Amino acid sequence: MAEKKILIVDDNPNMASLLAEMLEVLDVPSKASTDGETALRLLENEEFSLVITDLKMPNMSGVELLRAIKQKRHSLPVVVISGFHLASHEGKVVDGLADGFINKPFKMTDIKSVLDQHL
Repeated sequence: MAEKKILIVDDNPNMASLLAEMLEVLDVPSKASTDGETALRLLENEEFSLVITDLKMPNMSGVELLRAIKQKRHSLPVVVISGFHLASHEGKVVDGLADGFINKPFKMTDIKSVLDQHL
């Protein structure tokens, strides 16, 4: 079985680093991307078991990234994180396509729960 690896997508490098450190503590390797376009290129060239993406990002939002991933790799789990209240349109898309949602600020137990559910 191939090693499990998580793709973190967040325009805030501090948040991406925090998530990577949490995953490291849980012995799960990760790779971070600061934008959706780079994340899509990474997904074309590498195997990931799960994507954790921020919702609010410049250029390509988390909702746009979620749609793009699910069009190409429907079975790849995508979990959305956000510190913002979802607008009704965003909420419907996230509810319909995302495999999970985590509110910021999140705890290690939130991340562990996502891993237990999707890996």
